[in-house]
Amino acid sequence: MGALSHLRVLDLTRVLAGPWCAQTLADFGADVIKVERPGAGDDTRAWGPPYLKTPDGADTREAAYYLSANRNKRSITVDIASPEGQRIVRELAARSDVVLENYKAGQLKKYGLDYESLRAVKPDLVYCSVTGFGQTGPYASRAGYDFIVQGMGGFMSLTGERDGLPGGGPQKAGVAITDLMTGMYATVAVLAALAHRDRTGVGQYVDMALFDVQVAMLANAGANFLASGQPPARWGNAHPNIVPYQTFQTSDGWIIVAVGNDGQFRKFVETGGRPELADDARFATNPARVRHRDVLVPILADMVRARGKQAWIAALEAAGVPCGPINDLAEVFDDEQVVARGMEVELPHPSSGAVRLVRNPVRMSETPPAVDRPPPTLGQHTDAVLRDVLGYDAGRIAALRGQRVI
Repeated sequence: MGALSHLRVLDLTRVLAGPWCAQTLADFGADVIKVERPGAGDDTRAWGPPYLKTPDGADTREAAYYLSANRNKRSITVDIASPEGQRIVRELAARSDVVLENYKAGQLKKYGLDYESLRAVKPDLVYCSVTGFGQTGPYASRAGYDFIVQGMGGFMSLTGERDGLPGGGPQKAGVAITDLMTGMYATVAVLAALAHRDRTGVGQYVDMALFDVQVAMLANAGANFLASGQPPARWGNAHPNIVPYQTFQTSDGWIIVAVGNDGQFRKFVETGGRPELADDARFATNPARVRHRDVLVPILADMVRARGKQAWIAALEAAGVPCGPINDLAEVFDDEQVVARGMEVELPHPSSGAVRLVRNPVRMSETPPAVDRPPPTLGQHTDAVLRDVLGYDAGRIAALRGQRVI
């Protein structure tokens, strides 16, 4: 049994930040009931291609984006704009430990599904709202989008090639990093609130904002600014204080070389057949290399281009120089370490026959997370949840379906 198998989570979220939190809780065994709009469901079901394929190669209704954030859940469809739909959600909340939602600030109040309304039927409820900018402040009414928040929150001012160089300018991350970090912070907050509830019997309201998370995850860059008053510049794949600590193009791909001291620099250039560089006064020490990076880096780039990626990795690893390849995703999932750790799993799926997923990376000795339930098709578990959790009989379920409530 999972560590959280005693918990039920009512998931009113969609897209990524909220579903990522709910999926993490589900991976550890929580019974997560995902409430979706009848007919359409989570927006990301249609965020394709690519889509999951049927055995004969046709597209299903499950986009790969949706699959990434909704494993181990049960899907039910409920029209929360209808009084009967609101009644269903309130009844489910009364039988749940946690409610997650990511509607605009205050939007659920008109349905009687806000924290104060649901706390009235479940006093010890943990209720987590995920929004772009939180429940207070001048931006509270704004919709939150990861890309915009990466820009507003300073991340893109730190990310990208240096101004004045080819391709220079701000860049977003290749994945929705603020959404993902918000989902993880929300997971931590929910677990902390549950620990408080278990000690005191008192529930909690969690106000989680993408913008807050983005500012918090500036980490050392944020602290550097607060200490110095100087906004950091973009350095692309280079380091402002260490040289060489960057990417290099080989004859057939890209690698990272992370030289952390003068001894490693000597080994690097010796491996490349240029030992004289380590004795050059301009390059012998890291401070000197930083001052003369514009001279040194082109020399090193020419040196690295003389061999292929795998040849460099093997030679540098043998010499004790920190390095690594820059893999595309085909190379990632073929990597022997990824295979050895079982990071890819394949599960049966009602739409396609099978679905390939990335497993939860957390490993615990006694209660490991398990990817044992594929992302559900839309409304797949509606009847079972209404019957088994709320005690509805077949006639009542049929009536709700006839009224298009579910």
